[in-house]
This record gives sequence, C-alpha cells and structure tokens, in this order.
Amino acid sequence: MTSKWLPLMMALWMVAPAKAQAQAVETSQVTITVSNRWKTDRKDAPVALPLDDLKPGFRVRSAVVMDGQTEIPSQLDDLDGDLKADELAFVLDVPARSSKKLTVTLSSARSEKKYPARVYASFQIREAKKNNHQAAQSLTAPGTCNASRLVIPHGPSFESELVGYRIYFNEKQTIDPYGKFNKGLELEESGFYPNADQLARGFGDDVLMVGNSCGIGAVKGWNGREATHIMPVAFRTERMLAYGPVRTIAEVEVKGWEYQGRELTMTHRYILYAGHRDLRIETRFDEPLGEEIFSTGVQNIMGTETVSDSDHQGLVGSWGRHWPVTDTIHYAKETVGIATYIPQKYVRQEVKDKDNFLYTIAAPGSKEFHHYTMFTSCKETFGYGTPQKWFAYMREWKEELEHPVEVTILP
Repeated sequence: MTSKWLPLMMALWMVAPAKAQAQAVETSQVTITVSNRWKTDRKDAPVALPLDDLKPGFRVRSAVVMDGQTEIPSQLDDLDGDLKADELAFVLDVPARSSKKLTVTLSSARSEKKYPARVYASFQIREAKKNNHQAAQSLTAPGTCNASRLVIPHGPSFESELVGYRIYFNEKQTIDPYGKFNKGLELEESGFYPNADQLARGFGDDVLMVGNSCGIGAVKGWNGREATHIMPVAFRTERMLAYGPVRTIAEVEVKGWEYQGRELTMTHRYILYAGHRDLRIETRFDEPLGEEIFSTGVQNIMGTETVSDSDHQGLVGSWGRHWPVTDTIHYAKETVGIATYIPQKYVRQEVKDKDNFLYTIAAPGSKEFHHYTMFTSCKETFGYGTPQKWFAYMREWKEELEHPVEVTILP
C-alpha cells in the first residue's frame, strides 16, 4: 500500500465506529388518542402508558410526547427496580367531550433534556450527628423497629404544587398532610418543618395531628370493631420509585404480616401527579386474597368543628381541626378537610370507630385493590374554605375519578 492512501484509510477506520454507534440508536413512533368523554374539561389529566403496550422492540431510554407542534413534559419510570423503564407518564388538558391525538417517539438513546419540575420527592436517612442526613432510595427494617426515627421526615415525603404528604415508617403507615398557603414546591427547602423565616415568607406546614387514626386514607386492618395497625410484620420497606417532574411514586412494602390467619406480603404504591391534590393508592399482594377484610377512610378530626359526610357508596369525608401541637407548637391551629373514595366493587360495609369514618374493603380471589384520597387546608388561597364547599367538591372529584380519560393506541 502506498503512503498516499494511508491517511484516507485511517480516516475511514475512525469514522466507521462513530457511524456504527449512530446506527445503533433505535427509535419507534406511536400515535395515540386521549379522549375525555366526560361533561367537564379535564385539567392535568393523568396518562400512564406501559411500554409493553407500545411494543418498542428495544430498551427505551428516552421519550418525546407531542401534541401537534407542542411538546408535553413526560417521564419514564422504572417500577420494578431493574433499571429499565416500564412506564411513560404525563398529564395534559383535554376539553369536555373531545379527543387529542398525540405522537409518542421512543428512543434507545439517553436524553439530557430536563422539564420544569411540577412535583418533588425526598427520602433521607438520618446520620448519627444531629441534623445531618443522606439521600436514600429505599430502606428495609425489621418489623419491630420504629424506623420513623431513622428517616426524615419520619418517612418518604412528596408534593405537587397544591399539597404535600409523607408516609410514616412504622406500624401505623399513616399518610400525613402538609398544607400550603400558595401553590408551589416547598419541601426541598422546608423539609416538612418550616422555620420562622420560611413561615414569615408564606410557607405551609404540617396541618393535622393524625395520631392513631388512618389520617388521609391510609389502609388499615379491621378486627370487627376498629381499625388496626399493620403489625406484626417480619420486615417493612419504604422506597421512592419516581421523583418527577410529572409524578412521584412512593412504596411501602411489608413482608410476613400476620393477619386474619394468614401471612401476607403487601405493597402500597402512592402516586401523586402534577396539578393534583389527590393520591391514587394501589395495594398489591404476592398471592390472591381470600376473605381478608381491610379498612380505610378518613380521620374523625376531633374538636368542635368536626363534621363528616358520606354518599354511603365508597365516598366519605370529614372536616375539622386537630393540630400537631407537639411537633409544631409555634404554628397556627389548622383546619382541614379530608376525602377518600373506594371503588364500589371493593366496598363491603360502612363503619366507624372512635378515630375514623371508614369502609371495610375486600377483594377475594384478587391480588390487588386501589382507592383514592385527598385533603384541603383551610388556609389555601386556592382551595375550599368551608365544609360545604369541600363536601361538594369531593362529589365532583368522585365523578371525575369514575370518568377517566381513555387512551387508545392507533395501529
């Protein structure tokens, strides 16, 4: 070979790997319709698309969702911990009795694109030194351990622009609310416990003493007379699966729950979307259920303001004041409204005990059931300031949940 051909051959050799790498990127494009058949406009309607339904044929590392020429922020979530995306999620507005046609492009290439965050989530472990902490994805502890003392703030915390929540890392597994004056994300700075300066700037705070109740729609056991905590268990795990920018997902898993003659492995998944105050709570078991009975509902908020409302068909709400004095003695006394909705097919009986207004739940032969819960803080500048307004809204909310947007994947 003459020397004059050597530079050309070297150039071709260098270009070939880059070209092969470029050709290795795989993409697929799918068209979907999102239909709102309900009589009312839907704002921030949640859409979750399992990637298996989209049949990409490759490992998906990025996605783009387009509404015509407008890109819709979205996120890919790994739901089973194998580091591979399982689901594509986004929210969008759909007018009443109309449909939108969207184009979804999936790619095997990673993307550095970042959308503005509309949700926030955190799970942090305390260090031995006071006020020090480290980020964590999950933590498993023996069932005899009160792990709420090991994490900040007592469990995983997450928020949308409207509300914040945390899940207690102990046998109560109670959902605790963080109420706001104004829309926005606060938990990264306040950590659920705002200081005096943050309060003066209009930050929200912990707005309810949940005690031994089900708080904001936590799943409990049922012994025929009252709700029971989730104990004894062999191990309890809490984890964050998704941090945004469109939705957060937290999980609580218990293994070896000795309950009604069986040993159950149960996982609660808490999903909060951008623009929403309500949680979707999915409860799954490793084996089909028999005749086990569970319960959930709303806290009976103690005090002179306490009132409740129910449609006796899976919807129940309460309104009142029971502020967290021991945690937040310098904070204002709070008034809140709570609502929980259980789809009728899971409802067995409407019941109550001294701490809660409840429904009992069963799903024989199934490995799962789900329900929804939400709250409002009376101090919200964007919320519902009276029990009458709150109870009226919770009925609208139930109707909306019963008429979700419909997603069709076009051939």
